[in-house]
Amino acid sequence: MRVTCIVGARPNFMKVAPILAAMRPFDTIAARLVHTGQHYDERMSTLFFRELGLPQPDAYLGVGSGSHAVQTARVMELFDADLDQHPADVVLVVGDVNSTIACALVAAKRNIRVAHVEAGLRSRDRQMPEEVNRILTDQISDWLFTSERSALDNLVAEGIEPARVHFVGNVMIDTLVTHRAAAAARPVLATLGLAPKQYAIITLHRPSNVDTLEAAANTVQAIEAVAARLPTVIPFHPRTSSKLQQFGLLERVTSLPGVQVVEPQGYLDFLCLMDHAALVFTDSGGIQEETTALGVPCLTFRDSTERPITVTEGTNVLLGTSAAAVPAAVDAALQGRRGARIPEYWDGRASERIVAVLAGAPA
Repeated sequence: MRVTCIVGARPNFMKVAPILAAMRPFDTIAARLVHTGQHYDERMSTLFFRELGLPQPDAYLGVGSGSHAVQTARVMELFDADLDQHPADVVLVVGDVNSTIACALVAAKRNIRVAHVEAGLRSRDRQMPEEVNRILTDQISDWLFTSERSALDNLVAEGIEPARVHFVGNVMIDTLVTHRAAAAARPVLATLGLAPKQYAIITLHRPSNVDTLEAAANTVQAIEAVAARLPTVIPFHPRTSSKLQQFGLLERVTSLPGVQVVEPQGYLDFLCLMDHAALVFTDSGGIQEETTALGVPCLTFRDSTERPITVTEGTNVLLGTSAAAVPAAVDAALQGRRGARIPEYWDGRASERIVAVLAGAPA
């Protein structure tokens, strides 16, 4: 079975790495890795590949940035040409970025089977481009691998046959389990002068939080509320820095007492920072999952989440997007009143379950 695995953005790297590792013992599976280049920071991509033990991509499409339409169309065009030269029996896509739907569409139109890892997650907010990508990718996938049981209900409600759905757990946690010890040995806390459980991390990048002056000003107020309570590290996403600079708000953040604005971190350093944080304040989907697995309190600065299990069972609190709610939420999180547990099958073996399903499928 020829399986082409797609990565396009950094969160994909963490999801595909353990799947490729789980495929290696199977002589019945020939795996190929295609990097679309949707995230194209060479330094960060190289660092993530090295730290995660990913092989060098068999193909790098070099798509780069652009509008959603331009980026998706470019991925489709280049991946279609790649399949002309390198036929596949299965195209495996992960997550919900533009590369996910683009490559799934190309495969489906060629009658190549599609496997979607992290299927069935829903925020119910179709203003999020990722929600559209998730829904459409699931509709054209042959295998839908889910990370939480509620995903099956979402898929069945959308007319997908339960036989196509496989509850396997969370591949992001596979990577976390594999690399947690190595991350713990990193010197990043000492480098930044941080004491364990005495600081917060903030990661914010979604358009709803930074793309207008009103949203960006509200986000800066939220950052100020967190920083007033804890020393704070902010690995700013490039587009967040750019938007805050555009609106004249960046210096307001960088001049806050106790705040360190740093470059985006490699996987191991960021995992180390998360594991030892007192609190994470974010609008990221993957970080909601990772903090749940680590038992670290997480406040999500969004009105909806596609990962509800991190709220119902994990450490995540869905805060909404009002900066006025932040001070009380931070205080409650630091007081540690919230009980939490690690969700079912978030045990580091999700990739093994995925590969077992694929390996048992007819050629």
